Amino acid sequence: MTPPVPAKPALFLDFDGTLVDIVDRPDGVTVAAAVPKIIEGLLARLDGAVAVVTGRKVSEVDSFLKVPIAAAGMHGLERRPGPGGAVENAVPPQEIAVLRARILAWEGLSGGVKLEDKGAGLAVHYRAAPEREVEVKTAMTGWVRDLTNLNLIAGKMVVEAKGAGHDKGVAVEKFMAGAPFAGRTPVFIGDDVTDEDGIRVAEAMGGFGIKVGEGPTLATHRLANVSAVHAWLAAISEG
Repeated sequence: MTPPVPAKPALFLDFDGTLVDIVDRPDGVTVAAAVPKIIEGLLARLDGAVAVVTGRKVSEVDSFLKVPIAAAGMHGLERRPGPGGAVENAVPPQEIAVLRARILAWEGLSGGVKLEDKGAGLAVHYRAAPEREVEVKTAMTGWVRDLTNLNLIAGKMVVEAKGAGHDKGVAVEKFMAGAPFAGRTPVFIGDDVTDEDGIRVAEAMGGFGIKVGEGPTLATHRLANVSAVHAWLAAISEG
């Protein structure tokens, strides 16, 4: 069943696996030609109440979408309240430097396992070596055991460490506290475990979540794939 559209929605969109298909290399994604125009239509129709909420840096979202939009990057460590505004950055805990040194000294950082250094966060990807999932998760869990100010996020073929107190749900709460999101019905769309925080908050605030693809979820609605997300968003943008 196609998800409903609230009378006054506020849309929160994951990026990888939601707006674009997941690929082996994070920098290798392709944005469908129709997506920027869909986003522009949504912004116009919803008075700007649209935000991308992602594990990527905000600058990466900009480089791919090429449309000014509110955004929360790195699971909320970065936040831009509105199009064209400045990006607000949370101060990373000192433990990030300790973890970085441990990862860089690891002999397993090869053979399809790659570190993405985001400055305030560290992500170890194994998209090109999915058979090494347990190895990567075990290593990262061990390295942060004594780093109490860090949290681990296990996503699709990636394990990321960031400062505690930041997630996609907190990002949604911050957006909903101000214009143009306040007073609207939040809808969070995402495909990954990391999106469940955003879905949980959207539903707690009277809205709902949309899960993209298969798998367990708190969301009350689903869309089959990225193409289905584009179609649903296009229908809203076109009125």
